[in-house]
Amino acid sequence: MSTPSQEDYLEAIWVLTQEKGYARVVDLAERLNISPASASKMVRRLHEAGLLTYERYRGFSFTARGRKTGRLLYARHQILERLLTHLAMGAPEEIHRIVEGIEHHFDVSRLGQIERLVNYIDVHPEWWQAFLDDSP
Repeated sequence: MSTPSQEDYLEAIWVLTQEKGYARVVDLAERLNISPASASKMVRRLHEAGLLTYERYRGFSFTARGRKTGRLLYARHQILERLLTHLAMGAPEEIHRIVEGIEHHFDVSRLGQIERLVNYIDVHPEWWQAFLDDSP
């Protein structure tokens, strides 16, 4: 993939399009707490990278590759949040903050084992509780 910043943008665009059906530069800027000019600049970069289609004054949308990447980045975030929640790493806001700090160190193509573990914990909560109870 690209830079952590580009990943954050793609993930935010994915979430916006899931929530609203579309994403605009102003929505993206608001979600990421940045200026619309900064968001517009990154949208153009993502267009040049083949992840978005962009027309000045008309907006942008995912390319097939961008949609797949955005979906995987969002899934990575969700898997890591679920894992840290199971580990009782704090309140949801704190877990979100922690995931924002570590998610870029996990290649989306290598999250399969973590996802399998989280799914196993979801299906076998008694196993997980026994594990937690046995921890020092």
